[in-house]
Amino acid sequence: MKHLIIAAHPSEASFTMSVARSYAAELEKLGHVTHTCDLYRIDFNPVLEARELARPEADHSLPADIRREQVHVRSADALAFVYPLWWASMPAIMKGYIDRVFSYGFAYDFQGNTMRGLLAGKKAVVITVSGAQLQALVKSGEWDAIETLADAHIFRTCGIELVEHLHFGEVVPGLSSAVVDRHLARVRACAQRHFSSARA
Repeated sequence: MKHLIIAAHPSEASFTMSVARSYAAELEKLGHVTHTCDLYRIDFNPVLEARELARPEADHSLPADIRREQVHVRSADALAFVYPLWWASMPAIMKGYIDRVFSYGFAYDFQGNTMRGLLAGKKAVVITVSGAQLQALVKSGEWDAIETLADAHIFRTCGIELVEHLHFGEVVPGLSSAVVDRHLARVRACAQRHFSSARA
């Protein structure tokens, strides 16, 4: 299988980026092919332009960066989104990636008044990181909002099957190497659980 891993964190040395690398390495160990889109390192522009809102039948051309990313999405059998939760949401650069790449005519369209996903058959894993405990996010209602908007709505609209949302809470500066190792073991287990063979 081909996997596209979309990762967003400004620090390459962050725990978030360690998660993305560990997930990719485990998939490759299992015989899969991976491509990582490191949004900050490629300096992805998250700002949606007016011309990108034109309908597919209109006479317009998408910017080269979006055409490139849509090729990666189209060719992938599975996607992974790896990012920290800031203000109970994804970083702006990740939201901009979804706004621009998962566009009308590519990721979804309408049949009458009904939205139809155009990326059916693909699987997705979401891996998020927060300083807060997961229990605190659940108690505040923030986790419900995250699952409803970021998970259910986006993937359902595009026709993608979300197979797991793996979350790591209490990730703060000075995290011990033992805790990091336990967390990364969970990341590898996630890859194994859903993609234990290259044909998964």
